[in-house]
Amino acid sequence: MRARGLVCLGAGAGLIRADLRAVRGTDVACRSGGVIVAVCGARPRAVPVLARYHGRLLAAARFAGTGLICGGTDPGRRNITTPLTRSLSGGDGLPRLDTSRLRATWLADVAQLLGLATFMHAAGITCSQRLGDLLASLEPAGEQDAVRLLGAARRP
Repeated sequence: MRARGLVCLGAGAGLIRADLRAVRGTDVACRSGGVIVAVCGARPRAVPVLARYHGRLLAAARFAGTGLICGGTDPGRRNITTPLTRSLSGGDGLPRLDTSRLRATWLADVAQLLGLATFMHAAGITCSQRLGDLLASLEPAGEQDAVRLLGAARRP
């Protein structure tokens, strides 16, 4: 269940190592029409979880309860995911599960859902710095809009 939680938080919500350390089962909730992870810490935010990860993440969150989803007892401890990913290593030739790769999967899935490549091509943008310039003057949408836009709405 902890491995399931790690994969869902990484590939389904795009959380990185610092975020993963502190997520408790109680930080995962059904609201705004989807499943949301309340991230605490340096960059607190509500993150919609991609729809295909809902059931598995909710199960992992129930399993963890008030405890940390990825294990351990102290969210301040470094490398909380290392023992978990090490225990999952299986077989010759298989790469070790890496939280950065999980996040990259989430980023690619969300970029595709948003039509980012189409937007950048149409706008003639080839550098991510230009996106940063655009974002400086924009406010993010609310949680409910983010759930819908990111394809994170719950399925009946």
